[in-house]
Amino acid sequence: MPVQQYLRMIENASVAQRCHATAALAHIYLHSELDNDERCATEAVLTLLLDDSSPKVRLALAEAFSTSVRAPAHIVASLARDQIEISTYMLGRSVLLSDSDLIDCVVSGCGEAQRVIAGRARVSPTVCAAIIEVGQTDAILELLANTQAKIMPVSYRRLLERSGHIAEVRALLVDHESLPADCRHSLAVKTAEALCQMNIVQALMGGRRAERMTHDACVKASIGLVAATPIEEYPALVEHLQLRGDITTAFVIRVVAKGQIDFFGAILVALSGYKHSRVRGLLIDGRPNVLGALFSAAGLAESTHASLCTAVQAWRDIINGKRKLGLHDVARAMIEQIKGLEAYAGAVPAAANDDLLSLLNGIHRDAIRENARRSMLSIAAA
Repeated sequence: MPVQQYLRMIENASVAQRCHATAALAHIYLHSELDNDERCATEAVLTLLLDDSSPKVRLALAEAFSTSVRAPAHIVASLARDQIEISTYMLGRSVLLSDSDLIDCVVSGCGEAQRVIAGRARVSPTVCAAIIEVGQTDAILELLANTQAKIMPVSYRRLLERSGHIAEVRALLVDHESLPADCRHSLAVKTAEALCQMNIVQALMGGRRAERMTHDACVKASIGLVAATPIEEYPALVEHLQLRGDITTAFVIRVVAKGQIDFFGAILVALSGYKHSRVRGLLIDGRPNVLGALFSAAGLAESTHASLCTAVQAWRDIINGKRKLGLHDVARAMIEQIKGLEAYAGAVPAAANDDLLSLLNGIHRDAIRENARRSMLSIAAA
């Protein structure tokens, strides 16, 4: 049918007739062999249909073009900015929408438009960043549930800053294997803080006890996180912990007692300013006096140097196969070293080591409990 005749036909047609004609014309445009003039004329009519007063006509156009790579790009872009019942067809399906188009729709669109974009078959890092920055909660939850969304580490960090207080967000983030170690630590902290603020916890424990237990749980979670963190992520995790003020003497003692020597090395690199290769070499075969100098450069209290050296040597022996020790044995060796110093005339006064002994005794008790737990599980599984 000539385009002029088509235009005359739809002038006085009903909405249903216009919808049918629109779908037919769109099919002709996509699937028929048209010469250049016919294609241009047909495209012009389809463009005019964007101004049809009935949303049903524009919906028919969206249904026809939403999954096609041959649809006119300007029509696709216009339909993507139409009312939500129409735009969702394009936002959720069309591969012709560029990242710029999608970001514009995220920024200017409603929450439902954001949610549809977040659920696309492919969501690029830049679109993910836009949703995380300005998206409503439903859109963020949809994005986190979408396994094809490419979320970058910097976006995860911004997400925790903006929406980490939302329980549903935290629940979905736990299952993200690509979540960076520093973000996983922030997630654990925010979860602990949320639990601490629960009315039932406050009523059962009281504010101070709840805060103390939350802090202890966060420290233990941090140590556990180190074991699951790839070595290449250590510097970022150390920087994150530094900014939070979490790299305390107690934390360092726990790291070494637990045998996380590579992470201890990353901490020493950050605190001392020494190169990684030098720190690694000293931890492998450095003598106690050289290690003490390294610990001093890192700002570690002198009262901790001897026990740290004891632990480092114990883990060296374990790695080299010279001794078979467990975590509780290493902690016990650190305790005995401190007690030996106290018994030695002229040594550091016992009061200076009280906190350290208390910490190590706690680590020792926890290690014994964990060994017993593993033994019982092994027996039960046999």
